[in-house]
Amino acid sequence: MIGTSHPIVVRRSVLATGLLLLAIVGQELCPASLNAADLPGQLARAAVFLRAGDYRQVLEACQEEVKQAPSARSYVYLTYAYHALDGYLQHLANTDQWVRVEQLYVNLSTGRVEDLLDPPDVLARIAKEVIQQAVQRQADVTAAMAARLDESLVKRLWQEQTAWRQARPDDWWSGAPPEWQWGRP
Repeated sequence: MIGTSHPIVVRRSVLATGLLLLAIVGQELCPASLNAADLPGQLARAAVFLRAGDYRQVLEACQEEVKQAPSARSYVYLTYAYHALDGYLQHLANTDQWVRVEQLYVNLSTGRVEDLLDPPDVLARIAKEVIQQAVQRQADVTAAMAARLDESLVKRLWQEQTAWRQARPDDWWSGAPPEWQWGRP
């Protein structure tokens, strides 16, 4: 009996050894847990998206920051992302760039392959109003949450962003105040 099961035991041992070696090689190539320094932080990603004008990704990165590290600071950053979107949208409207408003609407509303076959058509001026009202409402909510967590920090951060806006009135929405250290894109 032992003689007939021996080849099966050997095959299982070889198979187990192979799987173990494969797992070790896999761990070396794709570690299960990466250090935070190995991955760009959500705010560093948001800073790049902000410079690119990809506000959907900016909002998603800031929302992820709130989920991963909830704090008054992360809520202020999310609120600032809403304000930056609102500022950019107002800039486009003030400079009569309605095609870009439509592009912004598409950026915020799409992201699926199906949208290429059935693109949303919307009047740019209506889109501006809809987006701005929603953004302002969300900014108010996140600002209130931040203030509940640390009102003095929120006050200081808003003073920094006010100075940032005053120093860069024509493009403040394309970046965050440098004191906030969102990352170097």
